[in-house]
Amino acid sequence: MKISIFLSYPKPAYLRQRLFIDAVRKNLEARGFGPRTLGVTDYDMDAPLRGIRRLMLESNGLITVAFRRTLLVQAHHRADSDIPGVGPTDVSGAWLTTPWAHIEPAMAYQLGLPILIFREKGVLADGILERGIVGLYMPEFDLDLPLEDYFESEEWKGIVGAWEGRVRAVVDKKGSPPVLF
Repeated sequence: MKISIFLSYPKPAYLRQRLFIDAVRKNLEARGFGPRTLGVTDYDMDAPLRGIRRLMLESNGLITVAFRRTLLVQAHHRADSDIPGVGPTDVSGAWLTTPWAHIEPAMAYQLGLPILIFREKGVLADGILERGIVGLYMPEFDLDLPLEDYFESEEWKGIVGAWEGRVRAVVDKKGSPPVLF
């Protein structure tokens, strides 16, 4: 039986994004995981947050892929700040991802699930996508490079291997009775 994990990603807008998700899914399945995504593998009649919570409670870990969604052609962070050293910062040319790439990992964190977040190159490192926020290394991938190179890289193998160990520990702990003392 495959180990259920939550695979979170926005609907791909580019073919390379779809190929990346297909490769992630294939790699996870080869490791014995059953990636589940609301609206793709699982459906729920309730409000999205209820459906996501239900699916997370059945999962043993979460992987989020933060794809490029919205290009900031001309943008300034804290544009009108009058506090010295606080702003403004030019973020023109950066990309935003979906808000769900922030919401779902935060929900998984509150449940104590192992989290792994991948950020597409160019996506603004903001909110939960900032390095160190969830205490784990957050790899950035470049879809302009060959996909097979990334999935054969030491970075992919190492980070997914470490996350896999944490997920398998969750599975083991879920099967154990509560400790009374």
